[in-house]
Amino acid sequence: MDVMAPHPLTVGFDLDMTLIDSRPGIKAAYLALVAETGAVIDTDLVVSRLGPPLEEELANWFPSAEVPAVADRYREMYPAYAITPTLAMPGAREAVEAIRERGGRTVVVTAKYEPNAKLHLSHLGIEPDVIVGDLWAEGKAVALREHGATVYVGDHIGDVRGARAANAVSVGVTTGPCDADALRAAGADTVLSSLAELPAWLETYAG
Repeated sequence: MDVMAPHPLTVGFDLDMTLIDSRPGIKAAYLALVAETGAVIDTDLVVSRLGPPLEEELANWFPSAEVPAVADRYREMYPAYAITPTLAMPGAREAVEAIRERGGRTVVVTAKYEPNAKLHLSHLGIEPDVIVGDLWAEGKAVALREHGATVYVGDHIGDVRGARAANAVSVGVTTGPCDADALRAAGADTVLSSLAELPAWLETYAG
């Protein structure tokens, strides 16, 4: 039986606050949700703690019975409000390109609704090889293992947990809600201040 050799380098990335600064877009989407539903939502607080699944955040602002329907509506509204204001994080394109230059592959694994994740990356011209949505924390390990990722880069302790569950090297970036101490305490192998530092780290790791 032929066995395929593992790819020399496959790196996974989280999306929100790792590859993209989605705070302006998500705030705009939540403000539209507020206008439509009349709910009271502290949108600044919401965008200060991005990472966990949408339903977990909505549960802070809506009765539990309403959350599934509100989540569906938010995802439906999202493309009209959130894509255009969202920016690439510093070094995001260069980090993906650095892996490609080494003949490697990139896999985005995010808790975000997959169609909206794809819209973000397409709009910003960031082209990973694979995009997998709707996975959070240890659940991310399913996609990381499936695609052979040996490194996972993320800004949240949930990303560290996903990397560890997949037996991948966990690279934390302090561009999201979790600081270096929190990422290290969760088990990150390396902590960078931004993706701009990833190509240099990659030289050491792959070299």
